[in-house]
Amino acid sequence: MNYQKLNNIFGWIAFAIASYTYLNTIEPTASFWDCGEYIATAYKLEVGHPPGAPFFLLVARLFSMFGTPETAAYLVNIMSALCSAGAILFLFWTITAFAQKILTGYNTTPNKSQTYAIIGSGLVGALAFTFSDTFWFSAVEGEVYAMSSFFTAVTIWAITKWDRETDMIHESKWLIFIAFLIGISIGVHLLNLLAIPALVFVYYFKKYQPTTKGLIITGIAAIGVLAFIQNGIIPGVVNLVAQFELIFTNTFGLPFNSGTIVFFLLLIGGLSFGLHYTLKKQKVILHTALLAFTFILIGYSSFFVIIIRSQANPPIDENNPENAITLLAYLMREQYGDHPLLYGQYYNAPLDPQNPYSDGKPVYMRDYKLGKYVISDDRKNTIPNYDKDFKTIFPRMYSSQSNHVAGYKAWANVKGTPIRKTNFRGEVETIYKPTFIENLRFYFNYQIGYMYFRYFMWNFSGRQNDIQGLTGNVTDGNWISGIPFIDNPRLGDQSKLPQSLANNKGRNIYYMLPLILGILGIMYQYKKNKSDSLVILLLFLFTGIAINTYLNVPPFQPRERDYAYVGSYYAFAIWIGLGVLYLYELFSKKIQAHLSAIIATALCLVAVPGIMAKENWDDHDRSGRYTARDFAKNYLDSCAPNAIIFTNGDNDTFPLWYVQEVEGYRTDVRVVNLSLLQTDWYIDQMKRKAYLSDPVPFSLTEDKYRQGTRDYLPIYDRGLPGYVNIKEIMDFIANDSPQAKLQMQS
Repeated sequence: MNYQKLNNIFGWIAFAIASYTYLNTIEPTASFWDCGEYIATAYKLEVGHPPGAPFFLLVARLFSMFGTPETAAYLVNIMSALCSAGAILFLFWTITAFAQKILTGYNTTPNKSQTYAIIGSGLVGALAFTFSDTFWFSAVEGEVYAMSSFFTAVTIWAITKWDRETDMIHESKWLIFIAFLIGISIGVHLLNLLAIPALVFVYYFKKYQPTTKGLIITGIAAIGVLAFIQNGIIPGVVNLVAQFELIFTNTFGLPFNSGTIVFFLLLIGGLSFGLHYTLKKQKVILHTALLAFTFILIGYSSFFVIIIRSQANPPIDENNPENAITLLAYLMREQYGDHPLLYGQYYNAPLDPQNPYSDGKPVYMRDYKLGKYVISDDRKNTIPNYDKDFKTIFPRMYSSQSNHVAGYKAWANVKGTPIRKTNFRGEVETIYKPTFIENLRFYFNYQIGYMYFRYFMWNFSGRQNDIQGLTGNVTDGNWISGIPFIDNPRLGDQSKLPQSLANNKGRNIYYMLPLILGILGIMYQYKKNKSDSLVILLLFLFTGIAINTYLNVPPFQPRERDYAYVGSYYAFAIWIGLGVLYLYELFSKKIQAHLSAIIATALCLVAVPGIMAKENWDDHDRSGRYTARDFAKNYLDSCAPNAIIFTNGDNDTFPLWYVQEVEGYRTDVRVVNLSLLQTDWYIDQMKRKAYLSDPVPFSLTEDKYRQGTRDYLPIYDRGLPGYVNIKEIMDFIANDSPQAKLQMQS
């Protein structure tokens, strides 16, 4: 049997093992966090939280159609399981591609022993990732991360396929395919974009002789291409549509959507002309670039689903993105705020005394009476300007939220430098400004050490338990190895643990074997093929430390965030697979080559994915878990008929949305999320009837609560005895008369 046939067969064997694992451990209904929302919005094609995942919703809806409302969540979870198994399939083929390139090159067929070694490396690496803690967790629930990992895996595999091609005519098809995958994946999750730097370097190593200058230029180009797609194409196209819409409606007096129609006619016409012209003139590179751009837009077009469904006003319609202007705010995740990245304030920075606030971008809304867009919130003097003396490059400790400040001080041991400042109110105060060393200490101790390296070690060394770690204490959620002289100095004598911790199902020990094999793979690939090792290193860093740096998370996260770095673990799994080749060559010095390949494969299969599967199965098996659904039904059953239940978070709200939207359970109860009730679009939704629940009665009319109107009400304690009737307060708030305004100011 030839190598290619074996490669295909064992790839599908890896897929079958992963499918069996995930299908036997998936949750039979909705899980906590975003799963309830995703399943609910997929089942009826509604609009979930920004920035949306329309392609995920379309595919999940397709899966849910093959069952009943009670099995819809199970079917969406099956979709995640199959997507995850698909990622394992393409990971296998990616590892074998790199392994073949090392041993024989793409154009030479491996001999018998080399074939065994290559297949063995693919199996070990793929199955190690199959049974890894973070990937397995996402594989068995209805979340976007499983499908996102699938697209990332296919993209990286397609890069290796392109790398094989030597004919420019045929190699271009892989670049177009990759562009299409990137476009589609935008409608799932943005993780796939982080494979772009690796693609740029593969292109460079294939087309040019590497030099120091060339590597620097390629690095800049890689970041530039990534930034162009993430910050240019994704929001940029929608921003252009929004500008056209404003000009054609407000300036030219044309109906709503006129600018949108004109923009897309110009875009389609321009791309068609460009493709025809570059083909006619045989401008291959420019033609390929235009084709790639076109296919990114074709994949990105799944976001039309968001606008179409929002216009139908479904019960779940977050941010109400019915047109290009509101869609832009939706894509930019404006409701979540922003954080500094390269330059910004420390957590205790005072406002600039001369210019404390600057203007933000105005918010537009449609006025159907006037037939144009009007500004509902000019956002004047809404953006704080901080004193430049309290700003720094690479700000890590920026949030002024009290619990975040406490976390900064604890993790960085902040002492600060005292600085006397006169604030914008003319008051002199002493402020202890953190030092840049303390800023970096927080970055390395918390953001890198605790919020990345700890998660990395969970997957390739071992995990202490499934108790969420918040403060870095020695009992909650640390990484372990199972080796006393490594664990005990950090966490104390692990043999003296109480039974509640020793028997925790989340306590998984791998004795660092996956980590060691991966390190051997890194050294082996670097020795054999430095350019490919750099490509995998870039993938590893961009999907790990780089995204960790970009997110700039403050302390006390509401949940563990390891799922954000699964691409980094994917890259490391490639090195785990290549570690088998290291052992194969090592053993070949003592025994026959084909026997060394078999022994290296068998030994690594038992020591790495074998141990990982044994340790992780019990805490990753959700086959009998109905907790989130039962919580939701119990919440609703505690309510009287036609009641209103107030919630205040994801785990409070999303399971309720799931049981109402999908299973049709207690739809007479109206769920009101207090976090969202601060927005005008959510109040609008609450004022509409939903299933058996009546509209929520609000005394304020739409013009009195829209964004930019009555966003806050100052309250002054006049020391008067007694109480004020709430009806009088609401009447006062709703009163626009000059007398009421004077009364408020007095």
